[in-house]
Amino acid sequence: MTYTIKEMTKKTGLTAPTLRFYEKEEVLPFVQRDENGNRVYTDENISWIHFILALRSTGMPISELKRYVKLYKQGNVTIQERRKMMLDHKQKVEEDMRQTYKHLEQINYKLALYDAIENNLQNKKIQI
Repeated sequence: MTYTIKEMTKKTGLTAPTLRFYEKEEVLPFVQRDENGNRVYTDENISWIHFILALRSTGMPISELKRYVKLYKQGNVTIQERRKMMLDHKQKVEEDMRQTYKHLEQINYKLALYDAIENNLQNKKIQI
């Protein structure tokens, strides 16, 4: 199945300029063109977009994405290097998650303090 750029914006939630940017930056490979030069997207492109979004949302820079795609295009001889890239990124994401969880615990602690203070204030009888 093929899709126009307009259909892709609906399917992926990305804007047309973002799709074109990813293609221009060579992180969205294998985008074909029709006889009029218009982009024609496939389900494979949709899978790539989901992969790109996952990596970008977890902090992978465009330069690393470009490196990954370049390796991917070289075929199976780069599997070990691509696996290493994913493993390194996974470890970074896990560390980021640990830090985020630690920060969340601090926020929850502060909220618990506020709850205790509010409960204490509400339980006091006001004497005039």
